[in-house]
Amino acid sequence: MEIKILSDRENPVLSRREIKCLVEYTGPTPTIKDVKMKMAAMFNADKNLVIVDKLDQEFGKLESKCYVKIYSDEKIMNTVEKKSVLEKNKIDDDNENKENNEEGD
Repeated sequence: MEIKILSDRENPVLSRREIKCLVEYTGPTPTIKDVKMKMAAMFNADKNLVIVDKLDQEFGKLESKCYVKIYSDEKIMNTVEKKSVLEKNKIDDDNENKENNEEGD
């Protein structure tokens, strides 16, 4: 998966960075979690403060347009973002650990 940045701007009023990008991939469409982890790594951001707002794919193309917000403050993020957006961006570390432990058995 490769991510190309189309635009990157600071929004000081909402204490966040707004990024529009193009995600190119082979195989299945990457999940929100995959994009979120990659963006957190690219921008050295806390994965809990990264919100993938949109991940739109055009039929037949191996690329998706993506809109990502990187907040500097969790309190502001929880105030501004809708609950549904926060839920779909939630990372369950406990569930991942359980899945990894079950695979090892």
